[in-house]
Amino acid sequence: MDHWRNAAFGAGHDHIFLGAAHEQNERRTWAVILLCGVMMVAEIVGGSFFGSLALVADGLHMSTHAGAMLIAALAYTYARKHARDPRFVFGTGKLGDLAGFTSAIVLAMVALLIGYEAISRLFSPVPIHFSEAIPVAVFGLLVNIASAWLLSGDHHGHRHSHGHGHGHGHQHGHGHEGDEHDSDVKLIQTKCGQLMLSIFEESVPPVFRLVGNRGVAVPDTQSVTLTTVRVGGVRETFEFVDRGAFLQSTTEIPEPHAFTAMLNVGFERHEVEFEEHDHAQVHAAVTRDHNIRAAYVHVMADAAVSVLTIVGLLLAWRFGWLWMDPAAGIVGALVIANWSYGLLRDTGAILLDMNHDRRLSDEVRRTVENAGDTVLDLHVWRLGPGHMGAVLSVATDKTQHGPAFFHAALAHFKGLSHVTVEVNPSGAT
Repeated sequence: MDHWRNAAFGAGHDHIFLGAAHEQNERRTWAVILLCGVMMVAEIVGGSFFGSLALVADGLHMSTHAGAMLIAALAYTYARKHARDPRFVFGTGKLGDLAGFTSAIVLAMVALLIGYEAISRLFSPVPIHFSEAIPVAVFGLLVNIASAWLLSGDHHGHRHSHGHGHGHGHQHGHGHEGDEHDSDVKLIQTKCGQLMLSIFEESVPPVFRLVGNRGVAVPDTQSVTLTTVRVGGVRETFEFVDRGAFLQSTTEIPEPHAFTAMLNVGFERHEVEFEEHDHAQVHAAVTRDHNIRAAYVHVMADAAVSVLTIVGLLLAWRFGWLWMDPAAGIVGALVIANWSYGLLRDTGAILLDMNHDRRLSDEVRRTVENAGDTVLDLHVWRLGPGHMGAVLSVATDKTQHGPAFFHAALAHFKGLSHVTVEVNPSGAT
C-alpha cells in the first residue's frame, strides 16, 4: 500500500484540545477557592473565639467546599501546563471531564451524608440554636451566591451551542415565501432580469429554490437545470418544478452544502459558489466544559441546601415544627443526588468515548460517500470542549483520492480538530 494512503491530517501539529474559555475558567475557579478559604478561616477562628459551635461547623463545611473547587482548579492548571506533553496521545482536553466525574462522586457522597443525617434527626430530634444557625445559613448562602457569580459565564457551554437546522434567519424583504429560511441566497443577473437562487431547508429536505427578484418572472421549468460540482469533480444535476411564486428542485440536496452550482437558464450559464456554514458542526454536548460545570453544580447544590435550611429553620422556629429542618435536608439531598447523577452520566460517557454528535458522524460519512467513495469504518469522539476526533477507513478506486483529498473535503467541519484516515483500494480485503 502506498505511503500516502495512511496518514493523520495535520500530522506534527500540537494536540491541544482545551476549551475556548479554559484559562478564564481556571482563574474563576481559583478566585472561588480564595473566597472560600478566607471565609473558612474567618468562620473557624471567629467561632472558636466566640464559642460558636455552629460557626466552627460551617467553617469546616466550607473547607469541603474549597476542596471540591480545588479538584477543578488543579485539573485546569495541570491540563494547561501539560497540553503539549507528548505522553498524552490526544492531549489533556479530557482532564476536565475526569475532574467533573470525580466531583460528581463527591457530590453523591455529600448527598448520602446529608440524607443520612437528616433521616437520623427526623427520628431523633436534637435541640436547634436558632439564633446561631439561621445567621450562619444566611452567611453561607451569600458566600455561595458570590461563588456562583464568580463562576458564571460558559459553565453550561450554551454560548457554543448550535442546532443543526440551516436556517439563518435571513430577511431579504422580497416578499416571496420562505426567505426567512434560506441558508444562502445568490443573486444571478440574466437577460430577463435578476433571479435569486437559494438552498431552502425549513420543513422540507434541503432543496434549491429559484425566485424572481423585485417582480421578475420566474423562467419556464423546461428551460432551467442546475448542476453541482463538488470536490473531486463529483457532479449532480437537478431539475425544477413550478411552485407558483418560485421554482423548486425535484430532488433534495445532499450534505454538505459546499459546491459550485452551474445554473442553466435557456442558453445562459451562470456559476455561483455555495459554502457550508460553521454553525452546523458542533453539538452542545461537544462544547460543554464539564469541569466548570461541576464546580458550578457544587456551588448551586450548596446554595440550594442553604435555602432549604433557612426555610426549614424559620418554619421550625416560628411554628415549632422541628421536623421541618431534617425534612429540608432530605429534599436537599435528593436535589444534589439528581445533579450528581446528571454529571456522572455526561462525564462518564465522554470518558468512555461515547459519540455525542451522531449527526456529525452522519455528515462526515455523507461527505466522503458523495465523492463516490465508501466509508468502511468510522469513529467520532470528543477530545475536549469544542474538539472532536475522527478515525475513518475509506475504500476508493480513484488514485487521486489520498488523505489530502479527504482533508480538504472535511475541512468545513470546524468541530473536527484531529482526523486520521486510512485509504484502501476498492476491492481490497
